[in-house]
Amino acid sequence: MGKYILKRLGVALVTFFGITLLAYILTSMMPGSPIDFIVSSNPHMTADQVAAMEEEMGLNQPVFIQYIKWLQEFLSGNLGYSYRTGNPVFAEILEKLGGTLLLVGASMVLSLVIAIPLGTAAALKPNSAFDYISSGLAFIGNSTPGFFAGMIFIYIFCVKFSLFPMGGMYTSPSNQTAADLIYHMIMPCSALALQQIGGYMRHVRSNMLETLGEDYIRTSKAKGLGRTRVVSVHGLRNAMIPIVTIVGMNIPLLIGGSVVTETVFSWPGIGMLMTTSINARDYPVIMGVTVVVATAVLVGNVLIDFIYCIVDPRIKHS
Repeated sequence: MGKYILKRLGVALVTFFGITLLAYILTSMMPGSPIDFIVSSNPHMTADQVAAMEEEMGLNQPVFIQYIKWLQEFLSGNLGYSYRTGNPVFAEILEKLGGTLLLVGASMVLSLVIAIPLGTAAALKPNSAFDYISSGLAFIGNSTPGFFAGMIFIYIFCVKFSLFPMGGMYTSPSNQTAADLIYHMIMPCSALALQQIGGYMRHVRSNMLETLGEDYIRTSKAKGLGRTRVVSVHGLRNAMIPIVTIVGMNIPLLIGGSVVTETVFSWPGIGMLMTTSINARDYPVIMGVTVVVATAVLVGNVLIDFIYCIVDPRIKHS
């Protein structure tokens, strides 16, 4: 197993540098530049001042040279400084990272808590009215874009019935309590979980149907074990093994969806920071967020592989 994990880490490392190179090239290809954003807020700058600023930032050099210099700084532990605020990129990301981790983690737990019982119940009663209704609702939820679900939630629960706040993490800086945080998190967490519930539910249902047809399940029933024990201990436990992999594969989608969700609900996370930085052509912050997201996704996938080996001892890696 050790050699397998080392091999996966090597592949993840190569993938990481490929992601950063591609992200830097695509960022440099965006219309406009950081200089345009700075000049728009200070229109009295002369052409000489603009040229001097471009040289100071290194924006007058070829993109590949800019990437090499950025990579050198990154390997030395420096993510640079924001063009927009002048603050260290690492500090800005660290300030927003907690909000994103909280939102993503809560939405993942919520989606699994809802999807596992529904998928199990649908598998126990295949082709029933409950199975058809739950599968239809899962399909609708899974196919609904995040921004559209967010706006629908805001219109129904915030505008029409005024049950929840439209955005933000707290009501005010002086009222930063756990209850107020949960109250503000319900809407974005539900919108983000909505896209995950359908996929998880379908996987749980199909895996449970396959597992319940195995010989050892029939043997357990023949021994006189209760239905609840057979389903929960023998059936669900084995059916959940592939779900571990599915959760790991959905981490990129979940983080990507958080960017849209945070923007719609004005949730102060790295997704909102990314959107603001893209609008301002703030290259260092864009690359910093890319590094954090890529690292989270790659490390998450490696950990999922490791957990998968532990959960299913039948797997042997050469």
